[in-house]
Amino acid sequence: MSEDAGSVVTAVERLYAGEPADAPGGAGGERFFLDDLTVGQRFVSATREISKARIMSFASEFDPQPFHLNEDLAQASFFKGLAASGWHTAALTMRLLVDGGLPLAGGLIGAGLEMEWPRPTRPGDMLHVESEIVAISPSKSRPDRGIVTARGETRNHRNEVVQIMTVKLVVMRKS
Repeated sequence: MSEDAGSVVTAVERLYAGEPADAPGGAGGERFFLDDLTVGQRFVSATREISKARIMSFASEFDPQPFHLNEDLAQASFFKGLAASGWHTAALTMRLLVDGGLPLAGGLIGAGLEMEWPRPTRPGDMLHVESEIVAISPSKSRPDRGIVTARGETRNHRNEVVQIMTVKLVVMRKS
């Protein structure tokens, strides 16, 4: 781990130490530590709508391709219509998870991920995330934490999966 990465972890640990017990999170506002989690445990986020204006705004700044910016050009593209950038879907997914869809004590500290987009996110889609804990690995060298692997599916209001991600997260143990 680089010195910068170590500094980030140290800063996060300081924030973690002062986090109130009733921080916003899952049902009742609880946040889960490594010791609270079990393989198979599931979480469902709130719902958030994605608008045409937000799709175009995000794309104009971060992914300025015609199928994200122009309805006519998008219709003639691979997507056959205006589609949100996959990175926009990923950013919305992160927001939904942080807002309580994956309520982990100390925040969502990524250690790696795999992501795929099986279908496009469209204007007007109402997105939510369904997550499942698939592995828990307490650290042998750092007993105050471990790695949790979670699989998340971002789904639209038709229950179609628009993003699948498997993420490894650093999760702190109860002190």
